Amino acid sequence: MSNFIIDMRDIYKRYFIGQPNELQILNRISFQVKQGEFVAIVGPSGSGKSTLMNIIGALDKPTEGTYLLNGTDIGKLSDKELSNIRNKEIGFVFQTFNLIPRSNALKNVELPMMYAGVSKHERTARAKELLKLVGMEDRMTHQPNELSGGQKQRVAIARAMANNPSIILADEPTGALDSKTGHLVMDIFHKLHKEEGKTIVLITHSPELAAETERTISIYDGSIISDTANPSLNAAPTAEAEQTDGEVNA
Repeated sequence: MSNFIIDMRDIYKRYFIGQPNELQILNRISFQVKQGEFVAIVGPSGSGKSTLMNIIGALDKPTEGTYLLNGTDIGKLSDKELSNIRNKEIGFVFQTFNLIPRSNALKNVELPMMYAGVSKHERTARAKELLKLVGMEDRMTHQPNELSGGQKQRVAIARAMANNPSIILADEPTGALDSKTGHLVMDIFHKLHKEEGKTIVLITHSPELAAETERTISIYDGSIISDTANPSLNAAPTAEAEQTDGEVNA
């Protein structure tokens, strides 16, 4: 049994594009993430970070190597088992929010719990609790088209927490937001990390955003080129003092 929530050992990912050609995207990726860590994986477009994210999120399997998620070997799972792992172990936060357009904020947060078989009463109570946690208790009945980008991302973060996952996997979570709103969203991640003890993996192209986490893993051309601790997570910039509901942007 692995002592890490994420344990990647010599991960390769290749795509076959017709004999005898193959495209190698990831090259001998190895790293571990402990419970409660806040880690950024940073790299430019084409570096392989999106492919790596798909493997971390059990959306894809490595061509070679071993990936243990909370002690489970992802490479040995069936598609159905992978789906169950994604629903129970991983909370996804995407750049484009991926909210269900015709469902209000509360229903969007309830959705993962519905798939997990949680009772109606229990999932509604938890969804309300999570929306309060991210400061969206007064927007529970709003549809996504009635919310700003920052508000949509807060709902998406609450939804990611629905089944109390082992990790939150955030893919460019501030990419569609302006700078101020992006800081407000990062404040939510800091709160989940510090107060809730959540393990968070942030995928980003931004070194500045990565610097707000405890540790930065840099990837380039499919290989890890550095894995360094950041000086102090407590020094991360915060926008709490600026927070206002006057402008719906946040």
